[in-house]
Amino acid sequence: MILPARLQRGWRQIDDSKKLSAERRATFAQSLQRHALVGIGWASVAEIDRMNILHASLLAMCRAIEALPCRPALALVDGNRCPPDLPCDGVPVVGGDGLSLSIAAASIVAKTARDAAMARLHADYPAYGWNTNQGYGTAAHCAALDRHGPTPHHRRSFSPVARGLAERLSTALDVVEGL
Repeated sequence: MILPARLQRGWRQIDDSKKLSAERRATFAQSLQRHALVGIGWASVAEIDRMNILHASLLAMCRAIEALPCRPALALVDGNRCPPDLPCDGVPVVGGDGLSLSIAAASIVAKTARDAAMARLHADYPAYGWNTNQGYGTAAHCAALDRHGPTPHHRRSFSPVARGLAERLSTALDVVEGL
């Protein structure tokens, strides 16, 4: 996200996305989409499983910068490291969404985009409660995994999914051996 300097003075209420209500985040996200330069990057379930969640997050950061309409000279990155393939210079900022207006703004846009993706998944797979758990492994979500098994959108590296798949495979092998 590139937040124009002329807008930075009027955005003092922006804070870490986790500290804002869903309604407040949505309002800020709409306004940021209109007034800032926004790029959103995603990593697929297969990429997350292949490279792990941290490296997939770093890849998504690079994709977000590449999705911007212009290349920034410098990226402030929330965390203790910058992606190795960042397409511009970068500075890691530990706790950045509480320290930097542009990082906080980017976290708001990212969280609302992810929540919208979870709402779309919920429409297709309502048993998993993605509209309320936003993909986190809550007890209800894990119970739905046990009852219904994973969808194509579940990370196979997520331990409840991996454990459930192993149990289903074991049961299937027991059935085959019993024939």
